[in-house]
Amino acid sequence: MNIQNMSALVTGGGSGLGEATARELARLGAKVAVLDLNLDNAKKVASEIGGLAIQCDVTNAASMENAVAEAAKAHGGARILMQIAGIGTAKRIVSKDGNPAPLEDFAKVVNVNLIGTYNAARVFAAACAKLDPMEDGERGAMVFTASVAAFDGQVGQQAYSASKAGVAGMTLPMARDLAQHGIRVCTIAPGIFATPLLKTLPETVQASLAASIPFPSRLGKPEEFAQLAAHIVSNGHLNGEVIRLDGALRMAPR
Repeated sequence: MNIQNMSALVTGGGSGLGEATARELARLGAKVAVLDLNLDNAKKVASEIGGLAIQCDVTNAASMENAVAEAAKAHGGARILMQIAGIGTAKRIVSKDGNPAPLEDFAKVVNVNLIGTYNAARVFAAACAKLDPMEDGERGAMVFTASVAAFDGQVGQQAYSASKAGVAGMTLPMARDLAQHGIRVCTIAPGIFATPLLKTLPETVQASLAASIPFPSRLGKPEEFAQLAAHIVSNGHLNGEVIRLDGALRMAPR
């Protein structure tokens, strides 16, 4: 798919990996709708890339449906979905005082990361399936965001790892399901990236994390994630795949 002039949705586009992806798509000529729960962040990014800012909660059916409809009115039917919105948490299943971890904490992470991804995908796919096919019968492409924690999660990452493993596990069956409509589905599983949240950690901690990466021994750059996401859209034979982007990192237990 040629990204130029295509209508694209980027959830979580107001910061971090989502912001970098929104900027990369705009650089390549896409018409970008920046979807984020934080409308101020979305507006800031959208104003700088000539895009459209939309407040959106990926866990809410009506919110996602409204966002897809609003973006279509401004840019035409979307053919690209970058599903990057997500949250993380770390909590041992049994606390130091012997109490079980709160069930609502686990449910919240799964709701945002896994159910939110499915919600965004189903609404986007239903609208995209109605568009005219392009070259090779393709109508659109979706890129999800998992994590290396889906495969080698650390102590305390049960909720996060489970949610991201769910996204990884959903990729192939969804690609098979949507093949009849000409919609491709891939997932990126990033390692440790220099996002705004990670940069709040002490420099010594950041340096230690970087040193754990075999090569290159540095934190991933958000623009590297964005470049891969854009390539997946551009490469028509990439489908149903989960791609680790981690510098050969394998996470230790803690």
